[in-house]
Amino acid sequence: MSKAKIISLPGDGVGKEVVAAAHTVLEAAQEKHGFDLDIRHVDCGAQYYSKTGHEWEEGGLAACSEADAVLLGAVGWPGVSLPDGNIAGWNVIFGLRLGLDLYANVRPCKLFPGVPHKVSEKFMQIWSPENVDMVIFRENTEGSYTPTRGSLKRAGVEEVAVDSRVITRKGALRINERAFAMAEARAKARKATKATHPSGEKHAKVTCIDKSNVRAGCRLFRGCYDEVAGAHLKVTRDYAYVDAFTQSLVRNPEWYDVCVAPNMLGDIVTDLAAVLQGGMGMAASGNIGDKHAMFEPVHGSAPKHAGKDVINPYAAILTAGMMLEHVGQKKADKRLLAGAASIDAAVAKSLKAKVFTYDLGGKHKTSQVGSAVAKAILA
Repeated sequence: MSKAKIISLPGDGVGKEVVAAAHTVLEAAQEKHGFDLDIRHVDCGAQYYSKTGHEWEEGGLAACSEADAVLLGAVGWPGVSLPDGNIAGWNVIFGLRLGLDLYANVRPCKLFPGVPHKVSEKFMQIWSPENVDMVIFRENTEGSYTPTRGSLKRAGVEEVAVDSRVITRKGALRINERAFAMAEARAKARKATKATHPSGEKHAKVTCIDKSNVRAGCRLFRGCYDEVAGAHLKVTRDYAYVDAFTQSLVRNPEWYDVCVAPNMLGDIVTDLAAVLQGGMGMAASGNIGDKHAMFEPVHGSAPKHAGKDVINPYAAILTAGMMLEHVGQKKADKRLLAGAASIDAAVAKSLKAKVFTYDLGGKHKTSQVGSAVAKAILA
């Protein structure tokens, strides 16, 4: 059995609370399956910056680079910014994504049985667990979020602001390779369990989301998608312009298996996809590179809810499960993989029992959800 080194970055606001719940669940999984996690906590974020003038503890990035994985809660706090105008905590997130080359942002979108969701107060249960099961890959190190920006000031007045998007062949090829590999793995898993995808298709499918009808960077991205697809002939090709994709995503989510998109487009559509699974409190994610990985729930630090023990921790708990699965696969450690599967099963059991926080229509506290999932693992 190998030991897994984990850096825990609770960050700001409710990040501390949801990470605490995730730790409760990880402890139960360790007890149940006998694996060994060496977890080190590192302070970081805007609140830490306001106290110390630093965004994280000295040596934070180096510690993360030496770990098997990083678990991040959330960063950001109202009124706390860096001298360059970015939010305090910016360099934690982008320091990890760029510093560790975490080029694949991976966001599963799965609706668990029993989870309520809505697009308005009047329309509930538009989707069912049978037709929401996809994974969206978003390129994570380039696109519109690269620091190729600036502004023109004359006499102290900002007159022009320019943001440039950078799409590279390297970046587009490797994120598409990840997406196609995931599609093949999901198809193999379905075949092994004699399951079918919600679309009814027997084969793997990857949808390329772009705006290649008007943008040069997207044309390069789609060209790289086609190049990768040529080496994965058993995977069905599918294409969607991002504007059309946004409506088909919520109308017919069963159409989608694995999707891939450039950075900002992927950022937008994955937040939209979260509504299919019950909201941001249910949305887990991983930031994965060839050598390193960082995992974080999709939601932010939610200052208005901080300290009240009311926020939904399922996203953080599911994120912790993703982390165990990633490290388990990397180390070929069956105990870690069993721990990941037990977290997923325990979350499903707890949701079926209506262990819901306020956003899902319930009254359970953040800490109570963590305890309920942990109890389900140990049952």
